Amino acid sequence: MTTWIAIGVTAAGCYLVKLLGLSVPAGVLERPLVRRLAALLPVALLAALTAQQTFGDGRHLVLDARAAGLGAAALALVLRAPFLVVVAVAVAVTAGVRAL
Repeated sequence: MTTWIAIGVTAAGCYLVKLLGLSVPAGVLERPLVRRLAALLPVALLAALTAQQTFGDGRHLVLDARAAGLGAAALALVLRAPFLVVVAVAVAVTAGVRAL
């Protein structure tokens, strides 16, 4: 039963956070600082998630095939490859390193 309570509390919390975002006055959203933060926040969160998923394993820091795939994807991005090519390169390198 505690699982359903946790699901209900989480759903209510998500709804309240969404409602809070919708109830912010338009004047606050027009400020340059808020606009800049709103533009940079998703990038920072995605970078943090990528780093945690690539280099983290529970409570330990690891360096394995995922890091090689991330490096290959970064190189493909530097070379201005299309997004699907970047993903394919990352997958291929990760699989290749794991196979070794």
